[in-house]
Amino acid sequence: MKIYIKKVPNLDGTIKESLWIRFNHQGKLYRKPLGLDNTKANMRLAQNEIMPTLQVKLLNGDFFNKQIPTIDEYSKISFDMHSTVRKSSTQNDYKISYEKHIKPFFGNKKLDSLKPSDIERWQNKVLETVSPRRLKAIRAVLSTIIQDALRDELITKNPLPLVKLPRSEKVEIQPFSINEIFTILNTAKLQYKNFYALGFFTGMRSGEMIGLRWDDIDFKRREISIKRAIKMGVISTPKTASSARTIDILDSLIPYLEEQYKITVESQSYVFLNELGEHFYDIKRIRNTHWTTILKECGLEYRPIYHTRHTFATIMLENGEDILWVSNMLGHTNSTMTLSRYAKYIKREGKKRAMFLEKGQTLNDTDTTPRKNMIG
Repeated sequence: MKIYIKKVPNLDGTIKESLWIRFNHQGKLYRKPLGLDNTKANMRLAQNEIMPTLQVKLLNGDFFNKQIPTIDEYSKISFDMHSTVRKSSTQNDYKISYEKHIKPFFGNKKLDSLKPSDIERWQNKVLETVSPRRLKAIRAVLSTIIQDALRDELITKNPLPLVKLPRSEKVEIQPFSINEIFTILNTAKLQYKNFYALGFFTGMRSGEMIGLRWDDIDFKRREISIKRAIKMGVISTPKTASSARTIDILDSLIPYLEEQYKITVESQSYVFLNELGEHFYDIKRIRNTHWTTILKECGLEYRPIYHTRHTFATIMLENGEDILWVSNMLGHTNSTMTLSRYAKYIKREGKKRAMFLEKGQTLNDTDTTPRKNMIG
């Protein structure tokens, strides 16, 4: 039985050195944490007191009686650890994913008994009802629980990296055309028409739209302040720090906001209200009912309601709007994020391409017929 030092990452990214032991027993190699930081005092304690005690326990069979919690038992500790650093909406999402997809399969399993084959079978089962992209998000919840257990030295290895995620296809952006936009707006009734107009003409996220209050709208300055979002009934700050922003009200949106003002302004609360006079619980309530129905009525192929946001971005860029302005309207961290997603929609007609010219040479000296050595 030997003592060795293991480096383990903390939640804040720093590295902690802790004391572990390794030994062979009945032909099998074991590695176990001692639960002590690497200090001179702890090293003396381990050598002079802990090691002799463990050797006695190993001989009489008591060593392997340590109680390892189940994944469900430890999940409560893990969620509590992250409760102050996660947004409440994110914490809620993670708990829902855990209860629905992880607990039924792994809840009663001991942390140290989780094998790569278990994860492979679990992934196959989850993929029967969700997309590979959604599986990746669910798996991140399980990964956090296992990483926390690793930091707490309840387990010695993480089996997740040994199992590959299935390849997920990149979601294709399918923006609505101008004609399709107005087909939807002319077909939709009551506040839903105004809700979709807000999405098409601002690029706001769905959760931001259902979280919008009348005191966030300044008709005089023609500005909207994005201060909150609602998801699964949880009211929180917008998605990122840059998502809390002030955006412009375009002329096209004014009549729709004025119409919505007549419908819900008396509440002096949220711009869009459900049948109970309260804010919508989640975008799913609109997406799974009215949005699906209105696309069918318009004879349009189904696209996620989030594509109202994509439509705003693509139309603005196709019409030559400044990318920094578009990026701010969308609440992106920077214009690089906007470029990475929408670069192909930026208007390029009439722009000249750069050419390689020798020193002293001018365009008049060259054949301007496009060639492969020009920068495209």
